[in-house]
Order: sequence, then structure tokens, then C-alpha cells
Amino acid sequence: MKCALCKEEEATIHLTQVVDGSVKKVHLCEGCAAKSGFDVHSPMSITDILLGLGGPGDVGATSPKLTDLSCPRCHLRRIDFKKTGRLGCPTCYETFAEELEPVLKAMHRKTRHRGKVPARYESYYETSERLEALSQELTRAIEQENYEDAARLRDEIKSLKSASAESAEER
Repeated sequence: MKCALCKEEEATIHLTQVVDGSVKKVHLCEGCAAKSGFDVHSPMSITDILLGLGGPGDVGATSPKLTDLSCPRCHLRRIDFKKTGRLGCPTCYETFAEELEPVLKAMHRKTRHRGKVPARYESYYETSERLEALSQELTRAIEQENYEDAARLRDEIKSLKSASAESAEER
């Protein structure tokens, strides 16, 4: 099978991508894959691809992005995290937070674990998440001196808290 890009060399790298239910298959030779940003000489596992730790942009262990970042507590380097897919200590979550957020969001749809919740408490947790988001918006509005929005947000928080208190009394 010939390379999809140069149409001359034999394709040795076969990629399959599913986007919105449609399957796209791309067959590339090593040269065209390397030009496209894939490091064909370093090992890349399926875990790397699924977690977004490999592929275009990660051009090998010589990249400063891969070697410079390390955990101050356990000294785990980003390249080690990439290889194992595991973190070394609680501080690693803070150190690699910027990289973990999109990975966790892709895997779990959210970046905050809530666990199982009894049905009668579902609205309580939704309300508390909404209150937290409104509080952050209120803080931003005050910092930006946007007092009209701040007043509206304050009133919304107040009414949400009173509605929450009423529903808590009913339980």
C-alpha cells in the first residue's frame, strides 16, 4: 500500500481516527509521518495516544517541554510520567495540572471527582457546584469593578442559598 501523502513510498504507519462517527484511515510512509510531526523512532504506546501524551508536538525526549518539568517532591519528570502513565506523589497532580486537566476532561468529561450520590442529594451537589461557579464569577466581577454584574450575581447567590436551605429543611 502506497503512502497517502507522497504516493511513492510504501506505507508502514497506519492511523485510524474516528471523528463524529466517521472512520478515517491514513496510511503513511516513515518520511511523511516524520514530516507530519510523529516521532516514529521513539516508542509510543496506545496509552500515550489515548491520554494525549504522544503524537504531534512531542518530538522525543530531547524536547525541553518533556525534560524540564519535574515534581519538586518526588522528582518525577514529565518524560517518566509519559512512559508510565502514573504519577509519583500528590504533589505531581499540582506539578502536572496543566497537562492533566485536558486528559482527565477527555477521559471523564469532568475534572472533579464526585463519586456516587444518592438521588435525593443530587440537586444539593448541583446547587453547591453552581454556587461555587457564581462565587468565582462574583469575585471576577468585583476585581474588574463591574458592580452591576456583581450585584446581580450576589442576588442570584442569595436566592440560590435560600432555596437550598428550604430544600434542606424538607429532607
